[in-house]
Amino acid sequence: MLIKRNITLFFRDKASVFFSLLAVFIIIALYALFLGGVMVDNFADIPGLSPDTKDKLDVIASGIILPGMVAVTSVTAAAGALGISVMDKTGAGKDFLTSPVKREKTVLSYIIGSAVCSGIMTLIALILSQGYILILGGEIPSAQSFGMIFITLILSVLCGNAFVYFLSTFIKTPSAFTAFSTVLGTLIGFIMGIYIPIGQLPEGVGWVIKCFPMSHAASMYKIAIIGDELSAAFPDENMRTEIYRIFGVTFTYGDFTSGFWSSALVLGLSTFLFFGLSILSTKLQKKS
Repeated sequence: MLIKRNITLFFRDKASVFFSLLAVFIIIALYALFLGGVMVDNFADIPGLSPDTKDKLDVIASGIILPGMVAVTSVTAAAGALGISVMDKTGAGKDFLTSPVKREKTVLSYIIGSAVCSGIMTLIALILSQGYILILGGEIPSAQSFGMIFITLILSVLCGNAFVYFLSTFIKTPSAFTAFSTVLGTLIGFIMGIYIPIGQLPEGVGWVIKCFPMSHAASMYKIAIIGDELSAAFPDENMRTEIYRIFGVTFTYGDFTSGFWSSALVLGLSTFLFFGLSILSTKLQKKS
C-alpha cells in the first residue's frame, strides 16, 4: 500500500514528472545544437578510419552520448519521485511518518516506489534513444546486448534511487527539495561526464567522475548499446582501448580498467551502501 501510494502521488504531480526529465531535455537540446557535431568531428580526426566507419560516425556519436542520457534519467526521475518523502516531513505528512511503521519499511517503500517511477521514465528514455540510433543506421542489439541493457536498467534505477533518497534525508522542506532537484538535474550531466569526454578533462575532474557510482551506469549502457559498433569500427585493440578511455566507455584506475561486470558490482554495492546510510540517517533524525 505504501509503495502504491508513492507511485500514484508521483504521476499525479505533473511538475515532478517534468523535473524528472529536465536533464534529458537539456542533453537533447545540447546534442542537437552542438554536442553531436563536436563528437562527430572528434571521431573524424582519428587517422586511418575506413569508409564504412566514416559513414557511421553519427551512429557512434549518438551511441556515446545518448546512453549517458538514459543513465542520467535514472537519477533525475528518482529525484522527481522522491519529493514525496520530503513532503511527508511537513504538514499532514508528519502523521504518516509517526505511524507505527518500521523505519526500514518506510525507507524501502520510498525507494521501491520511486524505483518503479524512475524505471518507467528511464525505459521511455532508453526506447527513444535506441530508436534514434536505429533511425541513424545503427544495428539492432543482439540478445546478449539486450540482457546487458536490462541488467544496467535495473541496477542504475536501484542505485540512483538509493543515492537520491540518502541525500533527501537531509532536506526538510518541499521548496528546498525543488531547488535541490533543479540543481541536480542541471549538474548531473557534468558529474557523469556526459557533456565533455572524460579524456579531455583535467585529471582531478576525471577522478571525480570515475568515483561517482552512477557514472558506471553510463559506462555500462555504452558498452551494451554501442560496444559492438565500436569493436567493428575500431578493430585495432590499442586504438579501441584509447577511445574507450577518452569517451568514458570504460574507466582506468592505475593498471586496472573497468568493464561491464566490474561496473555492475560498483552499482550493486553502492545501492546497499546508500540504502544502509538512508536507514541510519532517518533513525538518527527521528531520535533528534
